Amino acid sequence: MKRAFEKIPDSWYEQIINLLAERVVVVDRNGIILYINEGYCEFIGTTVEEAVNRPVQDIIENSRMHIVAQTGQTELAALQSINGSEMIANRFPLFENGEIVGAVGSVMFRNPEEWQMYKTKIQNLVEELKYYQARAQRDLQSRYNFNDLIGDSPAFLSVKNLAQRISGSNSSVLLIGESGTGKELFAHAIHHNSMRASGPFVAINCSSIPEHLLESELFGYEDGAFTGAKKGGKKGQFEMANEGTLFLDEIGDMPLSMQSKLLRVLQEKEIHRVGGQKSISVDVRIIAATHRDLEKMVKEGEFRQDLYYRLNVIKIEIPPLRQRKEDVLSISRFLLKKLEKKFYRSGIELSQEVALKLRQHSWPGNIRELENVLERSINVLDGKVIQLVHLPLYLRDQEAGGAEETEINIQCDPDPASISASMSVLPLKETLAVVEKQAIQQALTAAKGNKIKAAKLLEISKTSFYDKCRLYDIK
Repeated sequence: MKRAFEKIPDSWYEQIINLLAERVVVVDRNGIILYINEGYCEFIGTTVEEAVNRPVQDIIENSRMHIVAQTGQTELAALQSINGSEMIANRFPLFENGEIVGAVGSVMFRNPEEWQMYKTKIQNLVEELKYYQARAQRDLQSRYNFNDLIGDSPAFLSVKNLAQRISGSNSSVLLIGESGTGKELFAHAIHHNSMRASGPFVAINCSSIPEHLLESELFGYEDGAFTGAKKGGKKGQFEMANEGTLFLDEIGDMPLSMQSKLLRVLQEKEIHRVGGQKSISVDVRIIAATHRDLEKMVKEGEFRQDLYYRLNVIKIEIPPLRQRKEDVLSISRFLLKKLEKKFYRSGIELSQEVALKLRQHSWPGNIRELENVLERSINVLDGKVIQLVHLPLYLRDQEAGGAEETEINIQCDPDPASISASMSVLPLKETLAVVEKQAIQQALTAAKGNKIKAAKLLEISKTSFYDKCRLYDIK
């Protein structure tokens, strides 16, 4: 250390001390001032020449420097009254060969205005920290309850009542349903109604995270676990959800390699961070959701059977909107209230013609599609009543009964002229949907019900084939 200081010219020391913006004084064992910088002298109204070699208590009001030089006890952030103002002072004893030889002290704030300026800066940082902490806490809480699940149809009420009954349990829940049916809302509501409601609700979409990142996202990682790892490591979603609920959306898209690791965590109730050695106990309730047929995936080796049974303790199948059309208008009214806030509007209603159209549509995109249709309508709405002209073209022009009731007979080598002659004119989107449905049915017939072979005949992936079968309700 001495060699390092030897590189600094002696003429620099005074300038360095003054530039540190603190008032500095050094006393010997008897409290005699050996050094005081110009900033301190200006502060107390004296000069360096007048202060040096004099007792510190004669120069600095309410000083305790001579006491610290005797006791050897450090005094940090001590209040000291100077010139009628309360200052913040730090005092440190100095030692040489184990013996007290003096003390050094500094005043951090020269006047109340300077202290107030620092206080304001610190307070602003504290308030900003509190804001982000509160927002992070809100993000880990359920945002919906069972009152947000709208519908009075028997099929929906049965599912909703089941979800309410099992909310108080700690058992795993598997939510099955097409995209847009509200699986995440059910997960929020179950957590909100459970004994874990005061704990965190953490949601993760298994299909949106790359496979090589999923493990570290779920289980966290230690410092230096891999290139680019955050210094100090990072908690995973399981740790974040401790004593709460972890919602695993699109569980059917989780890679097989991760399924085995997830199963071990569910069985052992402990995790290992990536790059870590110690076990971390976790107390988490699992709610999983998927739009895929996990039973068929198990049979085809795409999903672990033991994990399926671990997740499928309580199975809740949420019906698609086409199976609960009596709920379309009540859901629409609820969504309109929600969208009114977004668009700063009020009193928006549906015309009778629009209400009829909405009930006739098959809603392959379910509630998500319905919300998009209503949002689109409000964007082009001048008054307060949504009319047919405000609906998307594919809804506006559909015939009563919808595409579900239109049938087409297609041969192996269909003649385009015969197709157009055998069906009524429909919007292109619905026409393609009808043709696609019948093509899938023909492929299944040719493959004698084997969906893998049928997918190969149509030259599409198994996942796409299963999704389309669910979309068109093909068993």
